[in-house]
Amino acid sequence: MTTVREQLEVYEKEYLSPYATLSMNSKGRMRKEEPCDIRPVFQRDRDRIIHSKSFRRLKDKTQVFLTPEGDHYRTRLTHTLEVSQNARTIAKALRLNEDLAEAIALGHDLGHTPFGHAGERALNRVCPFGFEHNVQSVRTVDLLEKSGLGLNLTMEVRDGILNHQTSGKPSTLEGKIVRYSDKIAYIHHDMDDAIRGGILTEEDIPKEISQRIGETTGERLNHFIHDLVTNSRGKNDISLSPSVEEAMKMLRKFMFERVYNNREAKGEEKKAEQLMETLYEYYLSHTEVLPREYQRMMYDGEKKEQVVCDYVGAMTDRFAIAKYEEIYIPKCWHG
Repeated sequence: MTTVREQLEVYEKEYLSPYATLSMNSKGRMRKEEPCDIRPVFQRDRDRIIHSKSFRRLKDKTQVFLTPEGDHYRTRLTHTLEVSQNARTIAKALRLNEDLAEAIALGHDLGHTPFGHAGERALNRVCPFGFEHNVQSVRTVDLLEKSGLGLNLTMEVRDGILNHQTSGKPSTLEGKIVRYSDKIAYIHHDMDDAIRGGILTEEDIPKEISQRIGETTGERLNHFIHDLVTNSRGKNDISLSPSVEEAMKMLRKFMFERVYNNREAKGEEKKAEQLMETLYEYYLSHTEVLPREYQRMMYDGEKKEQVVCDYVGAMTDRFAIAKYEEIYIPKCWHG
């Protein structure tokens, strides 16, 4: 009898674009597994990511603003969900594989540090192997999840996670969708948070940008997604029109000048970097206090510098601060 999964695979083949990545044509996993009788492979990957510990930790990791006062600022988790929503919308409109796009989007930042890019910069400085969150995200799903077993994701999802940054070159159109969706999401929600925090106003947006792609955050987001869909339909590529691509570059440049390099918005980041470097150096000298699974990794041949980087990089903001206080602040000073 034909399984539900097989029926869904046939549906994909009959309905999706000829440029879509079909579940039945996946390059497979690092370790072979029996297929699920209900879910195609990319849907199964999405479910594994959602149920992972690294996904749950995203709720307490900084997106852009450290310890913002208010409940409506983005975290790394809400950023991930916004990227996923953008990617699903675009993939569905182009009749590409929505499950694959969603799985890549949900997994793209699993290896991100606490304290946003400040934490990433700190670990990249002190770890002799360097630190890039996209590479660490793949390491997380391959090795760090499930006590060393990893999630055993498909090659297509792993490729999309690895190549989600601007410089990346995903091998699937669904991966290219996520790469754009990530940029579209962070530019717009970071601007929204900056306006909420009083760092920007809508009137600060250069007229040459607002006149081209919209006067509000919502209008600009809508314009980018519509342009991406319209410009990519019927093509074996994902791209914006030249005019809108130029507007995106202008908007990113504006955000770097006014928000990402803003002293008021980012003034506390040096403290976060110092905290991360201090924790790294402490655990490098005291590997005996690392959790058992990390000590086992060293026993199995992993370099201690990499293992310490894995441990500190996986922390949430709150856990990193708590560990710093536990190690360096006398208990009588707490509270």
